[in-house]
Amino acid sequence: MMAVARGCSESAWVLALTSGHTVLAAQLSENAQREVFGATGDLRAPGVGMPGGVGVPSNGGYSVKGAWDYASGCDLATHFFGSTLVHDPETKAPLGNAWILFDRDQFKIVDNWNVIGMQGTGSRRVVIEDAFVPADRALWFLDGQGRPVRDQPGHALHPNPMYHGWLAPLLISEVAAVSVGAARGALDIYEEILSNKKTNFPPFHVRSREWEFQQHFGEAQALIDTAEAALLKLTADYMDLARQHVASGTPLEEEMERRLILMEQHVIRLAWDAVELMFRTAGTSAAAKSSPLGRALRNLAVIRTHVTLQLDHTAGNAGRLHFGLPPLSRF
Repeated sequence: MMAVARGCSESAWVLALTSGHTVLAAQLSENAQREVFGATGDLRAPGVGMPGGVGVPSNGGYSVKGAWDYASGCDLATHFFGSTLVHDPETKAPLGNAWILFDRDQFKIVDNWNVIGMQGTGSRRVVIEDAFVPADRALWFLDGQGRPVRDQPGHALHPNPMYHGWLAPLLISEVAAVSVGAARGALDIYEEILSNKKTNFPPFHVRSREWEFQQHFGEAQALIDTAEAALLKLTADYMDLARQHVASGTPLEEEMERRLILMEQHVIRLAWDAVELMFRTAGTSAAAKSSPLGRALRNLAVIRTHVTLQLDHTAGNAGRLHFGLPPLSRF
């Protein structure tokens, strides 16, 4: 995904999310997995993790309606995962929060994606008027008291430890990979600018011969190298922890989940810092609407607004968990 994002971060974003969400489908029951993967295994299921749907139990499944913004990749989807609040139809008491998997013919798409960056992702609104889904299409991740649900039906099917680790850090690693790749692509562009654009003052040689721009390039490159190294290290750590969890049966620690997410958030921040440095020092032409360096900056700016990437929330919750206090929010 880093390699794809080096060429086009929007394409990589859609590719990463639609292919990565097969991990969610792998948590479902065997019957549900056989249905949605089908004979070919072609499952493209974008998803939105913020609750946009409301569901009630009905006839061995759930009746759901709702609308979810920012459904990246919905135009090419075969299915859609929508975070849904399920409640008792009589008492209205909360029963929990579930990712529910819908078929393509159960939702429509509303084009409301008008933003400054990541324009090519087609992250439009998915709307469901009223849909019935079987009970085994629901992947519960919070119970009625708001506590995380860790054990899933698919765990008994797949021995690979990757399917037994924390879902949030795995999914956010997709975003981190896209961010690192986007920054690496911006560095390619910056190198081309420095190799061809002359200085504003004598002796009017190309900027790559100036100490100032050599320093900028070296700093940006180091930020990206550090981000990539941290991402590869944390993914290795993730797999080690997942293997330990499978081998020992000990529960996954919520504090460690937040620590992994924090590392991913810092990876993205480092990528942003590198792109901002290159944009700021490349000259005003980088601010042109057609500038690929400006596009990289706008894309990273939009990526950083994602609700799962807010460092202050995650750091505070990681600290609370470390000192024996409950987190104040999901991320």
